[in-house]
Amino acid sequence: MANSIEDLEGRRHFDYIVIGCGGIGSGALYWLAKRAGHNVLGLEKFDLGHYNGGSQDVSRIIRLSYTKDKYVRLTPHTFTAWEEVERESGMQLVYKPGGLMLGDRTKVGVYLDRYAECMERNNIPFERWDNQQLMRRYPQFTVGPDMEALYQKDGGIVDAAMGNSLHIQLAQGRGAKVLDNCPVNRIARAQNGQLEVSTPAGNFTCKRVIVAAGAWINHVISSIGCHVPVYVTEENVTYFGSPHVKEFTKDKFPIFMYSSPERDIYALPVHAISGTKIGIDARGYLVSGDKRTWTPDPHKLQIVQDVLKKMCPKFLGPVMQTKTCLYTMTPDRDFLVDTAARAGFPDVVVCCGAGHAYKFASLLGKILSEMAVDGGTQYDISGFSWDREALTNPDFKPLIFMGYKSKM
Repeated sequence: MANSIEDLEGRRHFDYIVIGCGGIGSGALYWLAKRAGHNVLGLEKFDLGHYNGGSQDVSRIIRLSYTKDKYVRLTPHTFTAWEEVERESGMQLVYKPGGLMLGDRTKVGVYLDRYAECMERNNIPFERWDNQQLMRRYPQFTVGPDMEALYQKDGGIVDAAMGNSLHIQLAQGRGAKVLDNCPVNRIARAQNGQLEVSTPAGNFTCKRVIVAAGAWINHVISSIGCHVPVYVTEENVTYFGSPHVKEFTKDKFPIFMYSSPERDIYALPVHAISGTKIGIDARGYLVSGDKRTWTPDPHKLQIVQDVLKKMCPKFLGPVMQTKTCLYTMTPDRDFLVDTAARAGFPDVVVCCGAGHAYKFASLLGKILSEMAVDGGTQYDISGFSWDREALTNPDFKPLIFMGYKSKM
């Protein structure tokens, strides 16, 4: 699906270059191509659709529920952005089986309250259930009287692999070019004031660059004197071949997130060729993009199996697959969506999705395209700037990484 260097026919200038063609980068390509067509070039370090980063797999959670207003205000727009891709492609990407936030009221009640209060402030409809209401609606659960649930009807799944592919195909249909296996070595200021992007396939110039390079973000922006304090972790996800598969199809079972004082666990119903799917959020070992084990952690598999045995035993079955992916997270785990103006490069737009951005991938692509073309965006991204303590104070303590071991 990628273009070859011969397809460029010797062309070395594009108005816009996107570095990194995963979820967010492919979204930027799509939305840029809607406005700039053949003046857009995407550069991907690996094969398109690779498994090295954080945007692979067939199913990711999409939801309206967050504990922070700056996300909840954007979440309705994530659905409309994906709807645009669906309309143009004729393919379904988003499914809405509903979403649950679960937890023991005596242990994480304050956390559940934050979700509820944030949704109330932003007019997001939801229902609050006790354990009996939960089990009446979804008898697959077996939970005690302390369990509480927040149900939001629009929660569900977005097909990540399909989303990335459609972003790129539709962008190419408008004339954009995409080179894979083409890592970026350097960004510099050209003599004519434009930007110069250096790759093994040669140098390209452009008016604006968008960097959405995931775990390799600092490999790219270090050449312009920038650094984002990020933590890259290798996370696990497991698929079970439940013999009760009929009870876990998208029309019978929701996505859910189960919070405890120790960890957050997320789970999804069966989609595409996968079985039931579950993982622990942001509890992996510290690695780097180029140095990781690719080996799942059996201890984490045991944790999710033990949780499921108690609260949703039919979800379990033979392990179809346990695999790893990367989270690239800022110390406060908030997005970075800003320019590199602090380093004298206001024409370089930088994005880090902080390990929870796939649901936002197309919307973030739209936002980045507006920043590149218009110099600003219609959406409120003020909470994701570079000028915040987590990114500027070297003594800022990461919110969720204390005590992590390194496997680098």
